[in-house]
Amino acid sequence: MFKRAAAQAATRIRAPPCARGFSVSALRLANRAVVYSSPGDPTSVLSVLTYPDLPPPSPSSLNVRFICSPVNPADINVVEGIYPAKPVHTDELAQGHKLSDAVYLGGNEGLAEITEVGAGVEGFAKGDWVVMAGQQLGTWSSARSLKAADVIKVSKTVSRVNGSTLTVNPPTAYNMLHDFVDLQEGDWVLQNGANSAVGQMVIQIAAQRGFKTLNFVRNREDLETLKTQLKTLGATEVFTYDDLKERSLRDRVKQLTSGKQIQLFLNCVGGDATTQMTKLLGADAHIVSYGAMSKRPLTLPTSLFIFKNLKSHGFWQTRWYAQKTRQEREELMQKLVAMKLKEPEHEIVTIPAGDSDEQATKRVRGIIESLAQGQYGKKVLLSIEQPT
Repeated sequence: MFKRAAAQAATRIRAPPCARGFSVSALRLANRAVVYSSPGDPTSVLSVLTYPDLPPPSPSSLNVRFICSPVNPADINVVEGIYPAKPVHTDELAQGHKLSDAVYLGGNEGLAEITEVGAGVEGFAKGDWVVMAGQQLGTWSSARSLKAADVIKVSKTVSRVNGSTLTVNPPTAYNMLHDFVDLQEGDWVLQNGANSAVGQMVIQIAAQRGFKTLNFVRNREDLETLKTQLKTLGATEVFTYDDLKERSLRDRVKQLTSGKQIQLFLNCVGGDATTQMTKLLGADAHIVSYGAMSKRPLTLPTSLFIFKNLKSHGFWQTRWYAQKTRQEREELMQKLVAMKLKEPEHEIVTIPAGDSDEQATKRVRGIIESLAQGQYGKKVLLSIEQPT
């Protein structure tokens, strides 16, 4: 998912676009954003740019301060220019602060606090917490001015970590569990990539709804520890892909489910193991694919379509948002907050206020390089302090 670029990370940092039409001495340089001039390797194209304090918001808009914002694999793909969603492209980070060249703003998810409310805005107040209703709004920033229609208010009962990650992984899990099969209490769900961020949300949400989960993960040295962790979240049973090679597995699953047919399979891997897993499904089952971690094709036996009426779907949370009303999006956020899901394992990485733009740029590129090398192993949340 990430491109390794250790050699490129050491290249000279490209100067960010210079501002024009304002006097540095006349404005307080109070904000920062992670930007890039053109798509490419994040360890060489990303820069941190300081810009002036935000003026009062225009009508129907809000000024917000970002508390923390995730760095997701999809965010990296956006910077690389290989993801379908397109980021904000602008030559003005604050009104009256024109850049010599337009830049793209990084970041899709984030939790923010409203600092100022524009004329004509109803239902929001200074101090409210909000998450993004729109996509690719440039959340790797310390502060932004956004349209009120682009944010959704959330209760401050949600933790900062769960709030910042609320709009991608939890709704993906929730919607896949509810939009394809009318599951009832006691029904079974099959999934691979069960230890992924979405997989862990699937386990928790399913457990709260009374669904049982059959979960598959890669074999590893700390397998028993991982199994215990997933079962603590609510997983019914955990297997490895190696177990698929055993002829007895189908009998074990049949005994485990008391012969109840599995009708929903959530797939984020693809490849041969996924093909083998489909043989555990019952008649009229649905396979829902939302990722391809193996980077291998999804191959499905024709016999399952003919004799078991298998149905195959793709799911993309961005498309779900585009097809739903604002009220439906707000209701989903409220449901997820009320579930009080366990925070993902995470690390909050702060860009200190005292860093120069060059130092902050090196820090951001270092974060991306560490992610590419698998050095975090946790959800990374970016917190950008306002420069001093």
